[in-house]
Amino acid sequence: MADLTLGEAARALGVSVDTLRRWDRAGRLRTVRDERNRRRVPAREMTRLRERPERHSTGQPLSARNRFAGVVRSVEVDGVMALVELEAGPFLVTAAVTRDAVEELGLAEGVRAVATVKATSVMVERGG
Repeated sequence: MADLTLGEAARALGVSVDTLRRWDRAGRLRTVRDERNRRRVPAREMTRLRERPERHSTGQPLSARNRFAGVVRSVEVDGVMALVELEAGPFLVTAAVTRDAVEELGLAEGVRAVATVKATSVMVERGG
């Protein structure tokens, strides 16, 4: 297997190119530079990253910055939807999920759970 571009490696690993750049700067990823000084991910690094033990149910690795492990504080079911509040350290995460998801996951007050956030930006503004 030849060295991959950051885009190819990101798609294969299920992370963003920005995540790979951060990993490279932090020393968590070893890249090489091509003749045009672009980062390339060697095949041996792809093998190492794919063997990481922490993986999501899809089999793709997730950034720890996007995961909030905690305890379910409340579950409010209304029709086919539910609001789940998760207390994760100093954070309170509220997720709108389906009633089916609540039942399938067995979510209830006091149950340990992990919230995974996938968003490029979240904006909150006070109206006035």
